[in-house]
Amino acid sequence: MAKATQEHPPSTERDLSEGLTLPEFEELVRGEYLYPLWVARVNRATELRTPIKPHLWSWKHLRRRMFQIGELIPLGKEGADRRALTLRNPGLPITRMGTTHTLVAAVQMIHGTEVAPSHRHTPAALRLIKEGKGACTVVNGEPESMEKGDLLLTPSWYWHGHFSEHDEPMLWMDGLDVPLVLSLGANFYEDYPSKLQPAQAPRDESIRRFSAGGLLPVGERTSSPNSPLLNYRWSRTEEKLMQLTDRDGSPFDGVALQFTNPFTGGPVMPTIDCSIQLFRPGEKTRAHRHTSSIVYNVVRGSGSTVVDGQRLEWTEGDIFCVPTWACHHHANASESEDAILFSMNDSPVLQALGMYRETSCEEGETH
Repeated sequence: MAKATQEHPPSTERDLSEGLTLPEFEELVRGEYLYPLWVARVNRATELRTPIKPHLWSWKHLRRRMFQIGELIPLGKEGADRRALTLRNPGLPITRMGTTHTLVAAVQMIHGTEVAPSHRHTPAALRLIKEGKGACTVVNGEPESMEKGDLLLTPSWYWHGHFSEHDEPMLWMDGLDVPLVLSLGANFYEDYPSKLQPAQAPRDESIRRFSAGGLLPVGERTSSPNSPLLNYRWSRTEEKLMQLTDRDGSPFDGVALQFTNPFTGGPVMPTIDCSIQLFRPGEKTRAHRHTSSIVYNVVRGSGSTVVDGQRLEWTEGDIFCVPTWACHHHANASESEDAILFSMNDSPVLQALGMYRETSCEEGETH
């Protein structure tokens, strides 16, 4: 086996002399694949800086684009395996995928009797159903029916494909950790051998087994970091949220609930945490910031979120993002109706590495 060799630019008499100035020395070593650390300032930053910008994507506009693409791109052999548009942050180059630096959101459509073929990949994914009916996603052989407001999971390396049994289109928001996985150099992908993985379990089996809230089938308790519950029904989520509307809630997030893994009580997947939060009529929250980035989906109502001084006015269906370490607070614009936001964030990664930090913007106190 041939030995690997390391090439360096040839030395010159001047390289070995003592007559180099500091700028000349710095230029010299850069050509030798060395970097003068004293020039760097990234490890001395007192405030986080990110190219990611606060941004809102109007659902009215996104929906129009999806129906346009629905006419232009069929699913299957003659078209694409997925009909989707990703939401690219305006702070990123056009060649980069990302709604934040770690997460990407997309909008996807399926309708008629279409089939989106099964595949799997290392990025973890979720789906928040926005409108429509009559579609299913098959996750590792288990068909999961999809209804408006449902949260469905596709953990890392799980087979998943979609099919529709109704003429009415179904649209949902996808959420994935693709930018994070790409940055780690751990992105793998595989197509299923046939078009759609066949059902290997009854429809919605995970709901029957794992949605009892603190009760698990005997022998099912494990330490898996992925939730065994693949579908968090909106009807149950809304019921739990409404039961807490008489409580004070969080001064920063209103009445808020986290979706949890019933095995561990932790986040639904190792890289993505999901929450649902309600703001009562006229409610305004205090400003805070944290090292996790967030993608929000407006489930109900209208209001605004101010992110580092930039006001994002939102209404039902809109999707918007908050970059890492950005001061932000929310306000419900209505004096008579609740407003509800779904969100996904990357806090499990930061917490696992001991890098999660949160402060109140008004007082600078650390939580």
